[in-house]
Amino acid sequence: MKEIPITKLAKIIRSKNAGPFEITFDLLFKDQESYQFVKRSKSITKELFAKLYHIPIEKITYFGEYEPANAIKVTIARTISSGTVGDTDVYGAQQYAPLLKIKIKVDE
Repeated sequence: MKEIPITKLAKIIRSKNAGPFEITFDLLFKDQESYQFVKRSKSITKELFAKLYHIPIEKITYFGEYEPANAIKVTIARTISSGTVGDTDVYGAQQYAPLLKIKIKVDE
């Protein structure tokens, strides 16, 4: 089975604070075709996020697809609040890296 890296389909993959207690992730796709392809593949799931971020699925506070922007948005509870002693990423801007490993399976 062939796989396409998410980086070939998405134009923006980012993370950022959603307040001091959550981080939100945005996957914005290059076009409607790429977005629909990923959506149909059912590759981006709550279960995938839980696995990538080593969190229980209950820590995912929002999972949504937003067709007008060709986007998937996911928000998770932070393990430590922003700015607290021990926090390594106050703005949450470096947390998207595990998403770059996603590969979308293609039936040939």
